[in-house]
Amino acid sequence: MSVINTIGRRKTSVARLYMQQGTGNITVNGKPLENYFSTEIKKIVVNQPLVLTEKIGKFDITINVDGGGITGQAEAIRLAISRALVKNAVEEKPIIKKEGFLTRDSRMVERKKPGRRKARKRFQWVKR
Repeated sequence: MSVINTIGRRKTSVARLYMQQGTGNITVNGKPLENYFSTEIKKIVVNQPLVLTEKIGKFDITINVDGGGITGQAEAIRLAISRALVKNAVEEKPIIKKEGFLTRDSRMVERKKPGRRKARKRFQWVKR
């Protein structure tokens, strides 16, 4: 198996993933997964597709992630891993798709409009 290259996005986070056969090492920006994400929930989110397809410990995954916060980065990585697993074995697609891991969450922060304090919030109005 050659190296599989995929990309995952969420909000302003972009995760570029390189997956190959291996022993289960997951590296994010040069650090092990356990050191990169401090909370256990983010580690679980990243590993969800691997646990679902029972492929945990079978691939070495190197990830370069940029932009956004830790939640957006974790969900971008989850999308990239899901796409890589589908690229590796097409028969996994219905299982992963049913859980919603292949859906790109396109929600972004709404831009600030002129004449407003934020996107929708108005300046305070004073009658007198």
